Amino acid sequence: MTCACATRRGLLAGLTCGVLVAGCSENAATGRRQFAPVPDDQLSLMADQAWAQVRAEAPVLADAASQARLARVGTKLAKASRRADLAWEFTVFDRPEVNAFVLPNGKVGTFRGLMEFTRDDDELGAVIGHEIGHVIARHPAERVSQQLAVEVGVGLVQAVLANGDYAEHAGDIAGALGMGAMYGVILPYSRKHELEADRVGLDLMQQAGMDPGGALRFFGRMAETSASRPQPPEVLSTHPADAARLKALREAVAALPKG
Repeated sequence: MTCACATRRGLLAGLTCGVLVAGCSENAATGRRQFAPVPDDQLSLMADQAWAQVRAEAPVLADAASQARLARVGTKLAKASRRADLAWEFTVFDRPEVNAFVLPNGKVGTFRGLMEFTRDDDELGAVIGHEIGHVIARHPAERVSQQLAVEVGVGLVQAVLANGDYAEHAGDIAGALGMGAMYGVILPYSRKHELEADRVGLDLMQQAGMDPGGALRFFGRMAETSASRPQPPEVLSTHPADAARLKALREAVAALPKG
């Protein structure tokens, strides 16, 4: 999710006390308990600001056919999500990246490169379903909550150390703790989120009358195009490795109800 750092810091400061005392809740879409106490209205406020910034900085694609195609596919999936409380909006931006993004207020952006790369509506639906899946699974709330908890925890440790025998090394120790949380908690959860969004997206595709096999075709071609480029170790990445993701997708497609 894109947002201004200052806005995020203000939100984090305001939510500190609530997050420290809040418990976990179960998400029906993923079937697991998650630490995501950040209020949806606060996330929506951040998302509104981020969307306005994107619209101001990125040119909208002046191609009515592409905009209509995205709206057609996106509207079907949004309806399947049963989140009529969100003001869903789908926009194609005139940039070459093969990518898309979603904000927790229901704003979905794709780039011209993605529209050109997808060969049919089912492939496009795989991407948009994945993005909507992040919202249904409350991944934005979970990510912000985790970052807040890490920042609060590291700050408390640094404050304690600063008044003790380790004051000289308080900054270094706090930094090491922050890095440990990044690679031990935040990045692994980010990879988990991607796989969860894939599974939720497949469910949405099926409910919307689309072919979930489009996800296998799309992500398979994406893996082929990235095979020639150097890839970071999975432990350092926000996304699962291509092979692991495709394996999980094949299993998820095979497990979908037939009929």
